[in-house]
Amino acid sequence: MSTITFINENEEVFATEGANLREKAIENSVDIYKFRGKLINCGGYGQCATCLVEITQGLENLSPKTDFENKRLRKKPENYRLACQTLVNGSITVKTKPK
Repeated sequence: MSTITFINENEEVFATEGANLREKAIENSVDIYKFRGKLINCGGYGQCATCLVEITQGLENLSPKTDFENKRLRKKPENYRLACQTLVNGSITVKTKPK
């Protein structure tokens, strides 16, 4: 069992290995979307890139970036991920809605 710590929300949730980060956030009422993302998000299909999060600890405990992430996040820091494309395989710390 892994722990996902959401910094901004001061929330800690548990996840089994391979859990989807976006789904765990939604299940635990953690809002990962900025205003625009609330209006146009694709529902977790990896097409809109509005579920951007910053991984502050445990980057090594995540699935590799998908081709879509590599394309959409090429100008972002390496620790930025799309929650819908990220599988959790160990404990991590997440900052939602990074600048």
